[in-house]
Amino acid sequence: MGRSLRVALLSYRSKPHSGGQGVYVRALSRELGELGHRVEVLSGQPYPELADGVPLTRVPSLDLYREPDPFRTPRPSEFTSAIDVAEWLAMCTAGFPEPLTFSLRAARLLGRRTADFDLVHDNQSLGYGLLQLRRRGLPTVATVHHPVAIDRDLELAAAPGLRRRLTLHRWYGFTTMQGRVAQRLDGLTTVSESSRRDITRHMGVPAADVEVIPVGIDPDVFRPPAEPAVREAARIVVTTSADVPLKGLVHLLEALAKLRTEQDVRLTVVGTARPGGPAAAALDRLCLTDAVHFTGSIPTEELVRLLQTATVVAIPSLYEGFSLPAVEAMACGTPLVTTDAGALPEVVGSHAGVQVPAGDVGRLAEALRLVLDHPSLRDQLGRAGRARVLSSYTWRRTAERTAEWYGEVLDRRATSTTGGSRTC
Repeated sequence: MGRSLRVALLSYRSKPHSGGQGVYVRALSRELGELGHRVEVLSGQPYPELADGVPLTRVPSLDLYREPDPFRTPRPSEFTSAIDVAEWLAMCTAGFPEPLTFSLRAARLLGRRTADFDLVHDNQSLGYGLLQLRRRGLPTVATVHHPVAIDRDLELAAAPGLRRRLTLHRWYGFTTMQGRVAQRLDGLTTVSESSRRDITRHMGVPAADVEVIPVGIDPDVFRPPAEPAVREAARIVVTTSADVPLKGLVHLLEALAKLRTEQDVRLTVVGTARPGGPAAAALDRLCLTDAVHFTGSIPTEELVRLLQTATVVAIPSLYEGFSLPAVEAMACGTPLVTTDAGALPEVVGSHAGVQVPAGDVGRLAEALRLVLDHPSLRDQLGRAGRARVLSSYTWRRTAERTAEWYGEVLDRRATSTTGGSRTC
């Protein structure tokens, strides 16, 4: 290992057990610590669950989108700064302020502690506050899992009317800020070659300025069962944000309806469907209410059990910048059926899953039927997936490569006559 570094790892929201941000922050901070670096996590709500010995500095927001009362009205006593007022006003005008307001709060905190850190690593807030930190002399880098502008474009394509499209344009207004900030940081990393191409296209950052460092899993946690798995008959599992169009859950539900005309197939969704949302509407339309179970947020141990006993895991996405759910399933030796969207072909490869065109319900149903009906194919795909994970996708390797990248960024900044690889 090279020099020991002091890293401030920022995450504007870090849900512990679902969604990539909380998982990324917990795993990367833990592994960097075990490599000898000192990492302090700064996060807004929901706060992450961190490994022992990793300090957490809470950067509280007004938490305007928390469950069970999203878009809530704060009490007057909760407003303590101009940032709070800006956050509230942005929400009232249909904007999503958290990436900006988190970055401003983090800059305010870290501006008083510049001597405590060698580097700031932002986990995709990409708010203007990061540029304040650079101006104060703190080298600042960021992870971009994928450009959020892609989510915006897919939601706009699925929007039912002009009013909804206008609301979405306002909600995703922060993506303009993210593109501007990304171009002016000391370095960017992303999780796949596919995401690197998308960052160049949507955010204007040259591909040569984006380091690809895949994320991973803990292979001792996500693993095949000690004994041969007793897989429940014809059960598909999907881990997804149920009402996000780019995740493709409605297409999977339509494929499930086709399969159920021939056999008793059930679907477990690791996620939650919003009442009245697209997934709930599809369940009613397709008469699948009794065939689909939503787990909500579950602990890692329960997720591992579901993956170990699933017949097949489906990834029906219309876009993926990486896909931790795919890697988690592969690590458990569970076969995959995926689309060809985004980074999925790159992550899964040609031997761990059956791939179909994104959005093609008929082909998705055919691929699921193929895997469900052939145990030998399931075993073959499962073995190949586990081997691929062990060779390419562990958190220890992610941390090693990230630490090497930190060193390259700091060396480049130190030798630059302009004070950074990009000008402000």
